[in-house]
Amino acid sequence: MGSIATIIWRDVRQSYASGGTWLPVIFYLSAATLFPFAVGPDRALLLQTGGGILWIAALLATLLPLDRLIQPDLDNGVYDQMIVRGLSDEMIAAARLVSHWLSFGPPLLLAAFLASGLMGLEGAALGTLLASLAIATPALAGLAVMIAALTAGLKGAGALGGLLLVPLAIPLLIFGAGSLSAHGNSALLFLAAISLLLVAITPLAAGAALSANRE
Repeated sequence: MGSIATIIWRDVRQSYASGGTWLPVIFYLSAATLFPFAVGPDRALLLQTGGGILWIAALLATLLPLDRLIQPDLDNGVYDQMIVRGLSDEMIAAARLVSHWLSFGPPLLLAAFLASGLMGLEGAALGTLLASLAIATPALAGLAVMIAALTAGLKGAGALGGLLLVPLAIPLLIFGAGSLSAHGNSALLFLAAISLLLVAITPLAAGAALSANRE
């Protein structure tokens, strides 16, 4: 357990220190800033579509860190050292999921809180948006780690990762954006179920991919 905590702390510290944490946040805020300019100052339209746009921006922001999640440590032999110390591939992948969420999820929630003001979201709508993102960001982090592990070492891994992640994340997008509708409570329950499932299975798939990369 101590080794896993050390890995998580190392990854989070490196992410914040290298600035990798802030690129998705900047992208997210940029998308939220540009959308009102594109559709105009119609408050009713912004209220109707703003939550969905913020969810799409969150999904696209997930793609930005894919290249740095797995490949650098594979190239430097860091994962080999972890295996020598007795950690399994699945444990390494789970630790990476936690560290990626810590460096990706909370900053994205803060960015969503700021961006919601540009969309006119407030009160219950704002609370539902933040709740849906809080539920889904662990699953998005898991998908990112899994796909980064699956595409590690391949040419054009970033583009391929985007092609793989977007379809897999569509259920999260559907129920996440759907939670802002009149049937939001039901959508949040489905979103939570999907998120739990992805958090459970993505470390296993990422661990298998890491193991295959060493063979």
